[in-house]
Amino acid sequence: MADDLPAPASDSSSLLQGRVALITGAGRGVGLEIARAYAAQGAQLILNDLGCEADGTGRDPSIVEAAADELRGKGTIVFTNCDDMSDSQAVESLFSTIPQEIGAVDILVNNAGIAQDSNLFDLSVEAWDQVLRVHLRSTFLCTQAFARVLRKKRQGGSIINMTSTSGMLGNLGQLNESSAKAGIYGLTRTASIELQKYGVRVNALAAIAKTRLTEKLPMFEKVGDTLSARHVAPAALFLASDLASDLSGTVLSVAGGRISTFELAESQGRIKESDEGIWTPEEIAENYGSISRR
Repeated sequence: MADDLPAPASDSSSLLQGRVALITGAGRGVGLEIARAYAAQGAQLILNDLGCEADGTGRDPSIVEAAADELRGKGTIVFTNCDDMSDSQAVESLFSTIPQEIGAVDILVNNAGIAQDSNLFDLSVEAWDQVLRVHLRSTFLCTQAFARVLRKKRQGGSIINMTSTSGMLGNLGQLNESSAKAGIYGLTRTASIELQKYGVRVNALAAIAKTRLTEKLPMFEKVGDTLSARHVAPAALFLASDLASDLSGTVLSVAGGRISTFELAESQGRIKESDEGIWTPEEIAENYGSISRR
């Protein structure tokens, strides 16, 4: 129960004071809520958003500008970018032209995404490619560019990637998103290992929230505000801050007031001593219960 939680140990009104965060897909939904949370904790921001429709079509720069204006009205220093982060040249240009007055970026949130849900039988190659491009390719390109900057500067930093429960568990009618988000999980794990020696933390969020990308899913028909984007922002703030300084390679899951972690675990398994350790299919079937036991 929430009433059983201990009171906060100290004031957390400046968790990101002096930090600079780049957030993709920041014009609306989860990205905007993360931007608001970071701004409230003292961060300066670079907001990226194409301003496209939920399915990835169109482009409207006014979306990210409106988000920036809101935050500037509260005293936050905000720069905007409306380029496509799945385009390698656009990503390279962004990271090479970050305004000097905002300083070096400390935090990257890979949040850009679209939705083109379909079942296996009806999913087009175009919808498959586009969803993987926006979710997975953009996460890779931004992570790589950011990591190269941090390696050169030796300043450490934090990367937060958006995976999903569909990527961790699968979900009916979301084959392309599930595949992209599962790929982001693998990217997060490997990047966390490779960047550890540079003091760069790489974690992921698996959020269940009602946004314009998810509102048509059956599970969101009657949830109201119980699964909102606002519930996700504190977890993104935690992972970006020094409160999570010992965490890397983790997946934090948020679904309304419930928070948990995802872990892929291997069973204890069985070792065959005879026949050079080569199992027969019949032996695997006979011993499957003990092979899969955790």
